[in-house]
Amino acid sequence: MGSHSHTNDNDSEAEAAPLVVSVHGGGASSDPDPSSASTPRIRNDTRDVHILSLAFLFVFSAYGAAQNLQSTLNNDGDLGTISLAILYLSFTLFSIVASPVVTLLGSKTALVLGTSGYLLFIAANLKPSWYTMAPASVYLGFTASIIWVGEGTYLTTAALTHAEHNNLHEATVIGAFNGEFWGMFAGHQVIGNLLSLALLRDGQGDGVTGKNLLFTVFLVCMIIGIVMMCFLSKRDEKMHHKPTYTSLASLLRSSFAPLLDKRMLLIIPLIAYSGLQQAFVWAEYTEKIVTPALGISGVGGAMAVYGAADAICSLVAGRLTSGVHSITWIVSIGTFLQAFVLLWLLFGYRLTSGLMGRLNPLFMGAIWGVGDGVLNTQLSALLGLLFKNNKEAAFAQLKVWQCAAIAVVFFIYPYVSLNSMLVIMLVELIISVSSFLFLTLGIVTSTSTSVLNRPS
Repeated sequence: MGSHSHTNDNDSEAEAAPLVVSVHGGGASSDPDPSSASTPRIRNDTRDVHILSLAFLFVFSAYGAAQNLQSTLNNDGDLGTISLAILYLSFTLFSIVASPVVTLLGSKTALVLGTSGYLLFIAANLKPSWYTMAPASVYLGFTASIIWVGEGTYLTTAALTHAEHNNLHEATVIGAFNGEFWGMFAGHQVIGNLLSLALLRDGQGDGVTGKNLLFTVFLVCMIIGIVMMCFLSKRDEKMHHKPTYTSLASLLRSSFAPLLDKRMLLIIPLIAYSGLQQAFVWAEYTEKIVTPALGISGVGGAMAVYGAADAICSLVAGRLTSGVHSITWIVSIGTFLQAFVLLWLLFGYRLTSGLMGRLNPLFMGAIWGVGDGVLNTQLSALLGLLFKNNKEAAFAQLKVWQCAAIAVVFFIYPYVSLNSMLVIMLVELIISVSSFLFLTLGIVTSTSTSVLNRPS
């Protein structure tokens, strides 16, 4: 127990320094010929980010569109909606133990295995019933937990390795890698919804044939994504001072260690809000804002606008990330924009006819997509910086709290009015931003300053 606490003390010092100072790992390298050993590795880092981003784009172009269609295509007995509620409840519970699973498997194996659940879920939609959808949703909850923890771990490890061997600032590389990944990932909303628009009519499909054709195309997208995952390089995640575990008990203790860290406790409200605002788009925005103004056939177009704004913002926000100071400003701007939309819906929005009546929901979707792009990139970058020595556990907490918020929305939204949901979100937004600013302007800044002022 004593050695474990000593590791945490060292971690806090090591993790704070890269937030404000450049990393010069190349000079300390023991490699006698850096040019011959580091250049292929540097090339592999960026190559792996490209492959990972494209693989997720293919997988989630299929899954994201399928998720958007659940309440429409599988509406007998609310099969689709309840399946999603089961999925996110399972996702939440399995995320609690996802960290040790990913640590034991390795992030690449977790990524490849994680895609199997999405493949099974799409296949279940070809023959939807309680006997196919419910088990597929539970299994997808497990595989989703490990694929997302694996993604955060793999991407952060690649960024840290690239920064070390290319003599770059860690925060800048982590921001750039996350920007590329989340920008590419957000494109799935555009591609998936355009596929749905092309193959379905008014969200209903041309009978069983149109639906089966769509989900067959989704399966092909899934298979392409899975094959691409297999070409990822296997990473040495014991680098960067990652602790070793002598027993399963020590591994489990490490998995829950972030919950004892006040930095994580202050980030959790913003993580929960990020899940809340995603579920708001899927459950409330499409049904209660877009459909009355544009009809069911307009949902795909509105979500494509949302996805395009999300993708562009993710790329830009990632490029602008250089440390905690920039993360603070970027998150503040993104959450302010979403607060504007919430206040607009509460006090100023009215359903009207004409051109503005059709453009307003699209404008809201674009603004909301900007906020989502900000939260995705900046939360991942912040966790990668603050918890780089315990990445799996940190990204597991990200998914636990995000998915818990999403599951809550799916369970309660049939019983809660739009105005009540808007008030809940506004209150949660205020709490989460206040907690986040207390962390970034207080604790992290003072810790970094103390590290800089400490005599060498």
